Amino acid sequence: MKMQPPADLDAVRASYDAVADNYVDMVGDPGPWPRSALDAFAEEVRGIGPVLDAGCGPGWISDYLHHKGVDIWGIDLSPRMIEHARQQYPAVSFEVASVTELDPEAGSLGGVLGWWSWFNLPRNYLPDVIATMARALRPGGQLIIGTHRGAGDHPRSRCYGDVPVEWTTHLYEPEELTTLLIAAGLEIVVDIRLPPLPPSQSPQLIVAAQRPPTA
Repeated sequence: MKMQPPADLDAVRASYDAVADNYVDMVGDPGPWPRSALDAFAEEVRGIGPVLDAGCGPGWISDYLHHKGVDIWGIDLSPRMIEHARQQYPAVSFEVASVTELDPEAGSLGGVLGWWSWFNLPRNYLPDVIATMARALRPGGQLIIGTHRGAGDHPRSRCYGDVPVEWTTHLYEPEELTTLLIAAGLEIVVDIRLPPLPPSQSPQLIVAAQRPPTA
């Protein structure tokens, strides 16, 4: 069942439209540890089924995994981000959508990424998003989340080149995410804790979990 859209959805969409051009110039290769997590994810899910990049931004992660042999498509809330993705990576399919709008068929996906994109979801939405995506995984399929680590909720008013924005960055401790993933019926595969990765000022976190292969 589809969720009701978050109250701030339109404001967040407009904000990412506003920063999209600067974002493309300012955000690039995440570094060796995040890249190694993506490589491992690709190896684990390749061949299990299609993979959804839920919050793909300008598409470079989707394209990276596509070149690793992953059958992937991306969605993003921001039409401007999707414009960039389609222009730069025509071999991958991209759509304008929010993860809160999706209700994939059970057992239809080999993997899902929430790669530094779900931290803008209101906290009360994240359990339902994780549960919805977990149900969509095939046995052995994985959900990988990259996000900002810490405690609290941080409203942002300017970002990516001092552009005015209106969104909240929700920080998560590793135990918070692992609890939600386990509650959704998944098994934790890896928990990687990283220092701040520019342009972020906060520590970072990558957690991957899988649908048990015998489920």
